[in-house]
Amino acid sequence: MTQQRSIRSNQRIVVGVDGSTTSLEALDWAVDEARLRDAPLEVVHVRFLAERAGKYFADAEAAERSVLDQASERVRSIAPDVEVVTVLADPPTAKFLIDDSRDAQLLVVGSRGLGGFQELTLGSVSQQCVHHAHCPVVVIRRRGAETS
Repeated sequence: MTQQRSIRSNQRIVVGVDGSTTSLEALDWAVDEARLRDAPLEVVHVRFLAERAGKYFADAEAAERSVLDQASERVRSIAPDVEVVTVLADPPTAKFLIDDSRDAQLLVVGSRGLGGFQELTLGSVSQQCVHHAHCPVVVIRRRGAETS
C-alpha cells in the first residue's frame, strides 16, 4: 500500500475515488465540506486494475496513480487552500475505507445508484461503509438519480 499521510489524522475527511462520475461528485462534496470545517482532505483510491488486469495491462500502476493525480488536481483547482493528501491502497476497497475511517471525522463515498435487492446481493462498498465505518459516512448519489 502506498500512502502519503502527514495530516492531522483525527481531523481529516476521507473520500474514496475511483474515477467514476459519482466518485468525482463525492470528491467535490468532500472538498466543500473540508473547506467549511477547515479540515484536511485524504483522497483514497484502492487499486483495482493491477489486481484484475495487471498482467494484461502493462501500465496498470500508472493508471491507478493517474486517478489520484487527477483527483488531487481537481481539489487544488476547486479549493487551493484545502490541505490534501493522497493514498493509493490495496483491496478490498470497503475494508480499507472502513479501517481508514477509524481515526477520521468523516468518510465520503459515491454510490453507483444500484437499488433494492440488487444492491443487497452485491454488498456495495457504500453499503458496507455505512454499516461498519468508525465515523459518520456521507454517500453521494449520482446527480439526477431517482430516489426510491
